[in-house]
Amino acid sequence: MRDGNDGGRLLPMDRDADETLAAQERAEITLDSIGDAVVSTDTSGNVTYLNAFAERMTGWRREEAVGRPLVRVVRIVDRATREASPNPMDLAVRMNTTVGLTSNCVLIRRDGFETPIEDSAAPIHDRQGRIAGAVMVLHDVSAARATSLHMSHLAAHDALTDLPNRMLLNDRLTQAIESARRHRYQLAVVFLDLDRFKQVNDSVGHGIGDQLLQTVASRLVASVRRSDTVSRYGGDEFVILLSRVEQADDAAAAARKVITALTMPIEVTGHELHVSVSIGVSVYPDDGQDSETLIENADTAMYSAKARGSNLYQFFKPEMHVRALTRHWMESDLRHALGRQEFVLCYQPKISLETGAMTGAEAVVHWMHPARGLTLPEEFLPIAEGSNLVVPIGRWALREACGQARACLDAGRPTRVAHNLSASEFRDRELLAYVSTALTESRLEPRYLELELTESVLMQHTESTTRALQALRHMGVQIAVDDFGTGYSSLRYLRDCPVDSLKIDRSFVREITADAGAVSIVSAAIGIGKSLKCRVVAQGVETAQQVAVLRAMGCDEGQGDYLARPLVAEEFARLVARGERGEVEPAAEAPDRLAELPYDTIVGERGVHLSAGQRVAIGRATHHSRTVQLK
Repeated sequence: MRDGNDGGRLLPMDRDADETLAAQERAEITLDSIGDAVVSTDTSGNVTYLNAFAERMTGWRREEAVGRPLVRVVRIVDRATREASPNPMDLAVRMNTTVGLTSNCVLIRRDGFETPIEDSAAPIHDRQGRIAGAVMVLHDVSAARATSLHMSHLAAHDALTDLPNRMLLNDRLTQAIESARRHRYQLAVVFLDLDRFKQVNDSVGHGIGDQLLQTVASRLVASVRRSDTVSRYGGDEFVILLSRVEQADDAAAAARKVITALTMPIEVTGHELHVSVSIGVSVYPDDGQDSETLIENADTAMYSAKARGSNLYQFFKPEMHVRALTRHWMESDLRHALGRQEFVLCYQPKISLETGAMTGAEAVVHWMHPARGLTLPEEFLPIAEGSNLVVPIGRWALREACGQARACLDAGRPTRVAHNLSASEFRDRELLAYVSTALTESRLEPRYLELELTESVLMQHTESTTRALQALRHMGVQIAVDDFGTGYSSLRYLRDCPVDSLKIDRSFVREITADAGAVSIVSAAIGIGKSLKCRVVAQGVETAQQVAVLRAMGCDEGQGDYLARPLVAEEFARLVARGERGEVEPAAEAPDRLAELPYDTIVGERGVHLSAGQRVAIGRATHHSRTVQLK
């Protein structure tokens, strides 16, 4: 109100009203600019104010909301129970204090859209300190809750495959065991490991290996029920929880289904990859009462399956613990065997079936364990392969073999020495470098070194395999196909491969005097070798009759205990120096009979010196109980 004599000046009452209005406008502008919803009510619980953010979150315009009960404008429910949450404004007014909502609440917008929220409410007081209403602040926690859920998911799932990890598997398995115990039913744990997965990574790269694991994960999920759990346990190991099985055969059926799913070729960025798997199965309650025991026993059964071959499954049996313990100590001791110089190379001569002369020798690594004595390669090399120890052991054996071949040359007896390349060695990226280093350090001409690879290794990743073989041949090294006849070689691929010799697998040689089928296979293998202009070597020759059949078929060479036993380096060097023949007379001199030389003629009268006080057989003799005295 203006005074007529005041020259237009504002009265104090007018100034107070204008200042109040300005303050209210500033407050509204401020409240509209913040990122939280602000809602106020009077003492009756009716809405008196919404800021702009509250309008967006509730779906109510301020003009519509003012005067309406708060519970109609701001609908808050518990996310889990879907029940209405207590009105925090009423509580703030009643208790005359600031209060907060319970956790896990959501705000339901007018159109039904839900927003996770956190909130607090406080009473509003007038100038006399009396309660005039309440104000509530709602904070949108969608992003924070999504981040929290994402972090929780990451903590419980494998980053590569998005499968449950060990932590989540153990939790689900523990719950499943409790349920099975209460309701008296069985469940099964399936532990599976991809065979030779490391070779895939080494040959085609980790990127393709990762994609392979993702495809395997997808196929595993598709192979089981929705109620089951597929977990990536680590590396190339997966565990499947079959949450309920009526009988053990149900778990066997699941294992067979997994094997079928994974044997189909997997196409990854132009590479056709073939996967094989080993599976172990344990069943609750017979094989364990807790998650740790069930997983451990399924793992043990898996190793038993892997020892038998590929694409096999095995149920746990109590006696497997003994083998598992043996494997454990052997693996532990293997890690120290190289440093302690416990390995020894034995050389098994290759004998010409035409002349009886030694044409070369295969170097075979044996382990002279300080407690167990001489341990044959078939007992420890599979463990070394699974423990990533086979490559360093192989490198040692290669250097030793090259050194032995050099010693033969220095003695005036040139002898080709063969080294078995394991699958891991062949796929190792540094193969060419360490072959070259072994030849250089020993001063050995490459033509006196032969590298043997099994047929199955040659047929994997044929394009990269051919490149590696060609590089080795370019160095001047000889290439042999070991265990020929047991794989699935393409004759066209063999024709294009730089191969110098084929070694017929001993399983066929063993049967050639009794089985017409074996005779046909060996004859065909010899024919293939001749057509490819390769030397053909028969492995596992144990009898004079086998020699006669092989010679009649035109087989070039033989290798086996009948012809010559494996010898340690010192005795092999003496044999080479003497220029002894094997236990077969030249064909021209013995058309009707085959002479059998005394064993002492080969190994010497004093025997092989390995360790004191022990007597062991070297090799796998099947005809005589020939032994080597260890003095």
